[in-house]
Amino acid sequence: MTDEAVITSYAQAPVRSIRAGGTTYAYRELGPKGGIPVVFFVHLAATLDNWDPRIVDPIAENRHVITFDNKGVGASTGVVPPTIEEAADDSFAFISALGFHEIDVFSFSMGGMIAQDLVVKHPRLVRRLVLTGTGPRGGKDMDKVVATTYWDILRATLTRSDPKEFLFFPRNAAGQAAAKAFIARLGERTADRDEPISTKAFQTQLRAIQKFGRSAPSDLSTFTQQTLIANGDNDRMVPSALSEDLHRRIQGSELVIYPDAGHGGIFQFHEEFAPVAARFLA
Repeated sequence: MTDEAVITSYAQAPVRSIRAGGTTYAYRELGPKGGIPVVFFVHLAATLDNWDPRIVDPIAENRHVITFDNKGVGASTGVVPPTIEEAADDSFAFISALGFHEIDVFSFSMGGMIAQDLVVKHPRLVRRLVLTGTGPRGGKDMDKVVATTYWDILRATLTRSDPKEFLFFPRNAAGQAAAKAFIARLGERTADRDEPISTKAFQTQLRAIQKFGRSAPSDLSTFTQQTLIANGDNDRMVPSALSEDLHRRIQGSELVIYPDAGHGGIFQFHEEFAPVAARFLA
């Protein structure tokens, strides 16, 4: 493979690192370089290995895509910050270290919370915003994510399953099949994989989401970014009603809700959603 070859498969994306504010951030990039990159903001407990290649690859066909490990997670150094706002500060340090002054954002779950706080502080940084499986600061019942998460981890342990099968997908036949397929896709990359998040770091992230859910709302009416919001219609982690709440708060935003789907609706319906996201970000 020559240096000029463009990698568009997330399974083949090289791992890189960059130093910013005393932290070394691990990241992967793929797709054609040049122009505004699409930076992916990952979910609770997630590492670089938790992005669905069926979502990343179609976007990387035409866009420079960057995924990264949050501070204190995976191959990134440092300690997980205790608030979502500080996680947004960390992401800004990472993006600035890469030399970008304008980005598009693709976010899922906790990543969407971090992305919102990033836009609040740095409104000119983000051009287009994709918010999936997420909700606004102070969103109703978002703080219940802690109890839901621990309950589903217990259920997964008892059945020797991946917790994401319970947390992201409905427990009907279609949901269970989609869950198994999703977990299999996450294993397609075989080299240079991340270490899983530590229990302490995971608990810190959970508490940060709880604080975010119990905080005073941000004024999202100031957002001028073109925004795409997506979720399943039965999200147990971040209630689906909060996607509708975001849609009401962010003027001119688009909302896509998938039927008989949960928190991972975009992964269950990846064949439908990936082209929508790729067009939106084109």
